[in-house]
Parts: sequence; C-alpha cells; structure tokens
Amino acid sequence: MQYDAIVVGAGLSGAVMAEQMATVLNWRVLVLDQRPHLAGNCFDERDQFGCLIHRYGPHLFHTNKKPVWDYLSRFTSWQPYEHKVLAQVGDLQIPLPFNLNSLYRLYQPEQAKLLEQQLLERYGTGARVPILELRQSGVEALQKLADWIYNNIFVQYTMRQWGISAEQIDPSVLSRVPVVLSRDDRYFHDAYQAMPVGGYSQMIGAMLNHTLIDVETGVDALTRLTLSEGKVRFDSECFQGTVIYTGMLDQLFAYQCGELPYRSLQFVFQSYEYPYYQTATTVNYPLAPDLTRITEFKHILGDKGSGTTVVLEYPQDYDKNDPKKNIPYYPVFTSENQQRYQQYQALAAQYPQLLVLGRLAEYKYFNMDDAVANALAIFQSRLANKG
Repeated sequence: MQYDAIVVGAGLSGAVMAEQMATVLNWRVLVLDQRPHLAGNCFDERDQFGCLIHRYGPHLFHTNKKPVWDYLSRFTSWQPYEHKVLAQVGDLQIPLPFNLNSLYRLYQPEQAKLLEQQLLERYGTGARVPILELRQSGVEALQKLADWIYNNIFVQYTMRQWGISAEQIDPSVLSRVPVVLSRDDRYFHDAYQAMPVGGYSQMIGAMLNHTLIDVETGVDALTRLTLSEGKVRFDSECFQGTVIYTGMLDQLFAYQCGELPYRSLQFVFQSYEYPYYQTATTVNYPLAPDLTRITEFKHILGDKGSGTTVVLEYPQDYDKNDPKKNIPYYPVFTSENQQRYQQYQALAAQYPQLLVLGRLAEYKYFNMDDAVANALAIFQSRLANKG
C-alpha cells in the first residue's frame, strides 16, 4: 500500500492530523501506535461495574476555543460536566481553587467574615488573586491566610508533582495559583465543559474511521521508520510522503544529544463493591508524603454501576528502562532542557517532510483543547495548501 503520510501516535494530536489529511487533502494515511489501543493517554474503557475509567489518569475536557469545540463535535456528542476538586487537609475537605467557601471551611464564621470583608474591599468580588500577591499584601491577616494556603495546599503538592524543592519552584508558577473571591466551586470556568458521550476512545476512533486511514496498533514505529542524511525510509524503502511524529524527539534521534527529562506518573486502580468512595470526583492530598490525588470516575458521567473504581496518583521521574516509570507525561522545563530540545529541533529540521507535533514531540505542556488547536493550526500552516 502506498501512503501519502505516516502518523506516529494515535493520540489526540495524531488523530486530528490524520483526519485532516484524509478529509481535506484526500491523502491516504497510515497511523501507527506502539500501544495496543487508540487515544494515547486519553484512552478510556469500562470497568467491571460498567463505569467508564481513564486508564492514564483523569482527562476532563474544557475549553474557551469554539473552533476546537465545533471540530470535536463532528465526532461526538457531549454530556455536560463541571469538575470540582477538594483538598484533604487534616480532617478538613476544602474546595479548590481556594475560594470563599474554602475560607468558611477553614475558619470560624466570625473570623471568616472578617477575612472575606478584607479580601473583597482590597481586591473586589470575583477577583482571582495570585497567592504570591496575597503573601505580599502588607495586611497581616491576609498574609497569614496566604501563608497557610501556600504551606498546606500548594508547596508540598507542587514539590511532589515536579520532583523539586520549594526553593526551585518558579515564581511564575506562584503567580498562577489563585485565591478566588467567589463561591463558585467549579475547578474550571471555560465556556465549554463536557465529556464525550461514549468516551475519548470512541471519539478518537470516530476521527480515524475514514476510508483513507489505516491504523495499526501494538507497533513500534521506530523499528520501521529510519531517518538518515536527510532522507526517510519506511520498511526499508525510501518514503517521499509526509511524516507526522508525536513521540519523544530524543528517542526519534536515538538520544544523540542526550535524554530529555520527563515526569511520569504511577496510577494505582482500586475497585470497591459499594456505590461511592468519596464525595467529589477528585480529592487532592497536598500533605501526603507520596500520593497527590485520588479520582473517582463514577462522578464524571454519573454511571450507575453497583461498585466504583478510583485511581491513586503518584508522581515520579520518567525512566525509559523501568516498566513502572517508562510512560512520559510532562516535560521538565528548565533552560538546560530547552537548549537540549533545540538541538533536537535542529536535527528534525534536516528532514523537510517531518512534522513534530504534540506534548512529547514539541516538549510543551498542552491541555487537550490546546493539543487539538495546535494540530489544526499546524495542518493549516504547513499542509493545507498541498491538496
């Protein structure tokens, strides 16, 4: 079979690009994925109770990007879902992000009321005040509140998430952690918040269900795809078409410039023969020594099975040689790592037919809507005029 394009990776980024090349350009496309399933880290499936679970941790769709919403709506219908998160701090469960409801969980009513008045007078109703700004407010009571939030909710959680010390936390990260001066407990405030009916695997399957797209899973594409001296070979033959690569760029080039660091995650699934495990979809454990959060999937789609499944999440360093740590989830952003990534970008640039795409290949953090928007934009800028 002769293909116009080969896509390495059947996650969101690869699926969008494959669908666009087939639908818009009328290209014949081969999609390869090393896992035995589609959808990448978005993969979901039913547990023994019939509840839909996310095998690689919770994926909650939210966006303000109407073009992304409209695009995905071609492949799925939606069930509205607004995510809520609690933080378990001692015996308290506190809504996150920290808001006025959290304030009244933490303090006695009289003290909470006084703090609320001070916050609203200084910042205004509905404001999202960065924790760093609150710590530097110059108002003793507000600084004490900010210090409590920082020490009990933010700092240890962030240290475990990224494997860094408190001193290494970038101030820009602090600037993004808000105290929300409202009683809106929703974790996200995007215009569109919903879950694909039937799940992400079904949605991505629909995207790839095209007469011009062939999909092979359980395939290590790098055993069939070789790059050398500016030329691409596939199955030992010269390949003249387009290659979309969504995997790790250092792996594609055999770690010539050294390894790019990533963070990995260990997911421990537990099932119970009773209706619910916890009161919210996600409960964060900011003071636990290893665990960061527990997610109960049943809350998301309102599945009615007799039992329930939860997943416990433990951050860890990525290690390609350890089967328990060999799935990369997040790039580790440092200037040194960015410089190394740029070396790999320079290698990739020697192959004009190669497009690198997605969180791993671009060494960026993308939310799901970002991944879709990015793939659509790259298709438009690099390929749309080739039809």
